[in-house]
Amino acid sequence: MDRRDALKALAAVALTGAAREAAAEQASSAKTGDMIYRVLGRTGEKVSAIGLGGHHIGRPKDAAEGIRVIRSAVDRGINFMDNCWDYHDGESERRMGDALRDGYRKRVFLMTKFDGRTKAATASQIDESLRRLQTDMIDLMQYHENIRMEDGDRFFAANGPLEALLDAKKAGKIRYIGFTGHKDPAVHARMLDVAAAHGFHFDSCQMPLNVLDAHFRSFERDVLPRLVREGVGVLGMKPMGDGFVLKSGVVTPVECLHYALNLPTSVVITGCESIERLDQAFEAVRTFQPMNQTAIAAMLRKTKSAAMTGQFEPFKTSAMFDGTARNPQWMG
Repeated sequence: MDRRDALKALAAVALTGAAREAAAEQASSAKTGDMIYRVLGRTGEKVSAIGLGGHHIGRPKDAAEGIRVIRSAVDRGINFMDNCWDYHDGESERRMGDALRDGYRKRVFLMTKFDGRTKAATASQIDESLRRLQTDMIDLMQYHENIRMEDGDRFFAANGPLEALLDAKKAGKIRYIGFTGHKDPAVHARMLDVAAAHGFHFDSCQMPLNVLDAHFRSFERDVLPRLVREGVGVLGMKPMGDGFVLKSGVVTPVECLHYALNLPTSVVITGCESIERLDQAFEAVRTFQPMNQTAIAAMLRKTKSAAMTGQFEPFKTSAMFDGTARNPQWMG
């Protein structure tokens, strides 16, 4: 390791050391049963440290299996539900709506996302999500796929998404507003800059946080500290990169979840299309202990080589995860 690499490694350890302290404080004060609970930024909402990924709920051929996973997750302590208007042509939301009947809705913090880049498209998608989810209010609505430098400008434009979101909030249809993206930390940084210029504070931000991201186009390095500083709730996604991180052969699923939990995340969203995957998530929470700097440094050393080309984070380097790019009609 040359001097430059050594300095980078020390900087990464310092960041994740601070993250470790934040995670330790959250975990020690809010462990209940089999789940850790944390606070979602400035909102004060208490959310499970593991969130249930909405895309995977739509993957089982049998809708009943997706519903079973959702209800089992809630019964065991997961209260953060992730979803999106476009997942499986709405099937993920429909399954979640069915699962949240019979008193389950009041036990969860419900989040979904929209793709609209106009006021009209956003308003329409919010109402459609409400119908599918069988609820009159969504806790957190997020601007999906902030993956282009101009997406921030679109969000704040006249007759743009923010106007529809504020109308929906006033009408009691939504409570909080956030944004997501998986492409490049520079795009997230610009969204935050544009928001600041408009005097607007996002309640949450969702982004990839995993053991490979620490090395390549790093959201952990370039966005996470700002979110923590500004009190934006941190939603980590793709801890295993839809399986691509595991294909690197350098980490296990539980190691991936432990690393993400060790960061100052409010929630780590993971996909569970089966009870076995759900068991894996709970095992990661059960065995989680804040990582010391030695453990963090060891993890970074063994993942660096696999991370450097972005091969195992194709959501950053290819268009295969860019749903709005393949379906521009979703944006309105």
